[in-house]
Amino acid sequence: GGPVQQRWRAWRRWWHNNNLGSVTLCHTCIIMQLLKPQWISHDGGKAIFSVDLHPDGSRFATGGQGQDSSGRVVVWNLQPVVYEKYEEDEKVPKLLCQLDQHLGCVNTVRWSCSGRYLASAGDDKVIIIWQQSSYGGGAVFGSNVVNVESWRSVATLRGHEGDILDVAWSPGDLWLASASIDNNVIIWNTSKWPEQVRVLRGHTGLVKGVTWDPVGRYLTSQADDKSLRIWRTTDWATEEKIIDPFTECGGTTTVLRPGWSPDGQYLVSAHAMNNGGPTAQIIDRDGWNTDKDFVGHRKPITCV
Repeated sequence: GGPVQQRWRAWRRWWHNNNLGSVTLCHTCIIMQLLKPQWISHDGGKAIFSVDLHPDGSRFATGGQGQDSSGRVVVWNLQPVVYEKYEEDEKVPKLLCQLDQHLGCVNTVRWSCSGRYLASAGDDKVIIIWQQSSYGGGAVFGSNVVNVESWRSVATLRGHEGDILDVAWSPGDLWLASASIDNNVIIWNTSKWPEQVRVLRGHTGLVKGVTWDPVGRYLTSQADDKSLRIWRTTDWATEEKIIDPFTECGGTTTVLRPGWSPDGQYLVSAHAMNNGGPTAQIIDRDGWNTDKDFVGHRKPITCV
């Protein structure tokens, strides 16, 4: 009921009144303030470090801190976020399932491309793969939360020697990549959990982001060693190591998550520098040229 929630409701009414439910904005620069409904929280104020939307748009997941030093994953209903009538309807559940199996803070949650699985990973050095169960929900032990849905762990992946900061599903969910402060990237076989396809070594600093080429030929990782590596999926060797845009970078950031354009033609990095100012480096797939960048941010860019 505070000012932030009032602005959130006003924005939502404006969005629906103008029929902007499925609009793609092109060639437009938008500066926005992100507002979070008050009821989306972990224990009334614990940190949330990751959020991911389900591919079918029905729900979303958050990952972060839980009780004490443990981690928490929560699956939420998206309808009360998008529609005010559902937010005010007490019969429409907001929290669908709370998952408290992580022993350390959860740093990343990612839905598989099919939406069948949810991967979560964090400071306990493990990745948990969740799948919805046909059984109903129930009370969460030691809390007042009642789960509407039941999600169970179908695999626990161990192999990293340090905190895991990012995970990413490949196109078609053939592989899962994980990035860790142990300087490595691990490729997991999603059809034979917990089989490791390859451990990608080469970074000399904490690996803080991974992303797949939409075409499926490359995996990109970015690390604190001021480099971005492009790995081939045919033999998992390094296709290209890019360092020039990052030589001026000072300090560090919590995450470094690059991103590909939808057609796979361009890769955009986090935390690059140009003439002393923070930029997002644009890398052309043809020859991996780095002669373009996005300029305008005043602080280091952590995520694309």
